[in-house]
Amino acid sequence: MTLFLVATPIGNLGDISLRALETLRAVDIVASEDTRKTGLMLKHFEITKPQISFHEHNEQSAGRKLLSLMQQGQSVALVTSAGTPGVSDPGFTLVRHVIEAGIAVTMIPGASALIMALVLSGLPLHSFTFRGFAPRKTVARKHFMEIDRDSPHTLIFYESPYRLEEFLTDAIAVYGDRRAALANDLTKMFEKVDRGALTELLDGVRGVDLKGEYTVVIAGVDSRRRKGATEDEPPSDNEDGNDD
Repeated sequence: MTLFLVATPIGNLGDISLRALETLRAVDIVASEDTRKTGLMLKHFEITKPQISFHEHNEQSAGRKLLSLMQQGQSVALVTSAGTPGVSDPGFTLVRHVIEAGIAVTMIPGASALIMALVLSGLPLHSFTFRGFAPRKTVARKHFMEIDRDSPHTLIFYESPYRLEEFLTDAIAVYGDRRAALANDLTKMFEKVDRGALTELLDGVRGVDLKGEYTVVIAGVDSRRRKGATEDEPPSDNEDGNDD
């Protein structure tokens, strides 16, 4: 009995790993955030497995059922709609309960939108903070952002296309006009990464019919600002974390 956390493609089905396919074929049950989407993926790879719905609205009840099945000796693969289970998706509570029950848990790694967006952003990679989805309301969203206002780390957020314009407006109010990048449709046919100042990115999405989830990458606070240096002071040779 084992819980397998199986990362699935974030767009292009060709990104699935051989180990992921082997695991999905071997387990007794697939726990899916969206059984329809997972069903289509399984069908594409000619895999037939019973599915149990496991999402944010039934995480507790479905988790208890899955735990019981594993205690009876069955193996379970947990997948989300795309990417890695538990990263801005359900999975954390199940992993915790499985560990507490003394059941084996392992992971089949794979595609990650946050890492791909970070690497393609052109912003510093040496340290970053992943913040996931911000609150939907402006006041709560600004408070959420302000936690990292003086952080030197590159910041990564997920955002819905329906709230992206409001998110960028609040980001400018909290962080100022920093360097940033917007990644959309990663690994898909219309993959796009826009880079520039936050104000430029905001202008680019105004009045546009946006689709698909966005990953927003924002530069950390400038080291000169943290040290209270004057604007005309040259930046340190090590500002981007390079040792050479």
